[in-house]
Amino acid sequence: MLKLTKKADYGLIALHHLADAGQVAVSANDIADAYHVPHEAMAKILQKLAKAGLVHSRHGINGGYVLARDARRISALDVIVAIDGPLLITSCSHEKMQC
Repeated sequence: MLKLTKKADYGLIALHHLADAGQVAVSANDIADAYHVPHEAMAKILQKLAKAGLVHSRHGINGGYVLARDARRISALDVIVAIDGPLLITSCSHEKMQC
């Protein structure tokens, strides 16, 4: 079972929102408000997604974020790695078991 961090979950939510918006730039605050996510957290997540090349930021009065490429070419793994770093496989996932 894969457990997502809150940040990775927020990143997936942001990408889904941007995919629905098409090429209309959406601000971090608009996404945060739509899903009741802290504004500062969403801004940092979108910055990480931009650094990873998944979104582009647009400046100016109609600024915000748009997807850097077609949504069908962005996987959930791309988003998770951009937010949390590489995934590591463990041999066990139960806290009480010895690994």
